[in-house]
Amino acid sequence: MIEEVVPDIVISRLPRYLQTLNEMAKEGLHTISSQTLSERLGTTAAQIRKDLSFFGGFGKQGMGYSVYNLIEQLQRILNLDRIWQVVVVGAGDLGRALTRYQGFAIRGIEIVTMFDVDPKVVGTRVGSIMVCHADEMESEIQKRGVKIAILTLPAEAAQVTADRLVNVGVKAILNYTPVTLRLPESVHVQQVDPVLHLQHLMYYLGGNQA
Repeated sequence: MIEEVVPDIVISRLPRYLQTLNEMAKEGLHTISSQTLSERLGTTAAQIRKDLSFFGGFGKQGMGYSVYNLIEQLQRILNLDRIWQVVVVGAGDLGRALTRYQGFAIRGIEIVTMFDVDPKVVGTRVGSIMVCHADEMESEIQKRGVKIAILTLPAEAAQVTADRLVNVGVKAILNYTPVTLRLPESVHVQQVDPVLHLQHLMYYLGGNQA
């Protein structure tokens, strides 16, 4: 039997479903329909049902979904039932802001250290996190067994740094640099470029829509 591969676009929607379900739980909702969830998300009920069908059945016909059960199942699917350690490479303004962000900790993400080459910041702390020299990156990552890294360093250093990370076992990279990284298929990269997102939005402001 060939295992069905879940499309990446489906995986990308699951965190939004989970975020919205958590909001509903805070509102005291216990059971919801796919239609109610779709209205919150701005999508269709059919899309939600199709996405969830890749992972089994979570609701009952005519009864909807248990909010808390669906939250639990999505957390399991997204591997959020454990604490994930993360390193940040680049201790500039963006890297420091991300390290201070309190929302990571409550979602099972623990930033354990930062790396940089600037002698002015190496040895300092961002909150409780020590900024280590990039020369220590391989040994620290191997010691901790870290699998996730966030890149917030200058573009010219992105590829060589990503290669170093992969060579010591990093399997997932959140890339804030404006560089398309060339890495093995086994390494998952998520590109976050605010300029590209703004250019996307600008399309809707230029009179191009009928």
